[in-house]
Parts: sequence; C-alpha cells; structure tokens
Amino acid sequence: MTRIIAGAAGGVRLDVPPAGTRPTSDRVRESLFGALEAAGVLDGARVLDLYAGSGALGLESASRGAASVDLVERSRPAATVARRNVETVRRSIGAGAPVVRVHPVAVGPFLRSATGPFDIAFLDPPYDLPDAELTANLASLTPVLSASALVIVERSSRSPAPAWAAAGLAPLRDRAYGDTALWWAQPATESQSR
Repeated sequence: MTRIIAGAAGGVRLDVPPAGTRPTSDRVRESLFGALEAAGVLDGARVLDLYAGSGALGLESASRGAASVDLVERSRPAATVARRNVETVRRSIGAGAPVVRVHPVAVGPFLRSATGPFDIAFLDPPYDLPDAELTANLASLTPVLSASALVIVERSSRSPAPAWAAAGLAPLRDRAYGDTALWWAQPATESQSR
C-alpha cells in the first residue's frame, strides 16, 4: 500500500499501477520529504515528477504545499492510475488544492516542449534505463529549471551517480536506503561548470 505521508492529504491511500512501476517506499519518501521541508523549499514550489508512475512523489509535494505539480508518465495504464490519485488527493485537500496535471507522454518529448521554470524535479526512472538516456533527459531538464532548483534522482544503489556535469548540474549529496539511492543536484553556477 502506498499513501500520502503528511500534509493536507496525509494518510490518503494511493492506487499503484498493477505492473511496470516501482513505487518509492514510505521510508525513502519520509526521509526525502523531511529533508525538503527542513530546507523550506516545498511551500509554493513548482514541482515536476518525471517517470511518475502512481504520482506519489508529486502528490506528496502537493499535500505539503507545492503550488503546482506536473506528473509525466508515458505508460497509459500508469497515467490513468495517476489521474485517479490526483482526484483522490484533490478531494482530500479541498479548496486551495494545487494545480496538478498528468502528462501521458515520454519524458524526452515532454521536456523538449516544457516551459517551466520548475523548482523541484524528481526523476525515478526504471532501474534499467540506460545511463545515456538519463543524462540526455537531465540535459533537457536543466533549461526549464529555476536558478535555485533541486533535482533528485532515484535509482538502484548499484547504479553509478548521474552524469551531472554533462547536464549542467552540480551534485549536492547522495544517500542509499538499502537497494535504493537518492542523488541530489542543482543547476551549476559559472564557477562550478568550469
């Protein structure tokens, strides 16, 4: 069972696609969102959830004060589940719920036409996504980020770190949670990209 951990929709259960996705565990989401709240970046944020699956990461952001959330999921069955979850969370939050959009399209084409700017971007790709494709998507993401944006990539802890520099991003930190690892980055400044 996946649920919203905290915020205006805390405790709400989310549906999970029957196959083809790997929901982020409650333990990892709790740690991730604790860190984001401690940094004070969620309230009013424009959030982008790439490879969204059920939409759990983006919807957790909506529950905790994000201004808008875009969920990008190319699998039609998973996008349908994400839409149901959006409605469930929207009803739970009630008046003042943030704008949440589901985009049933692949990440690459979405990013090529996205306008942004986004303040937080989550990427939780399939573990078997080739590193080169992840790097290409990160490079396409960078132009639609705000100057102080955070980018968080979730992958297998056995995967190499994302190629941040090739995408114009600078690493901030990383942490492993058993088989799962989170890598954090931000847009590189002039001095970091030299």
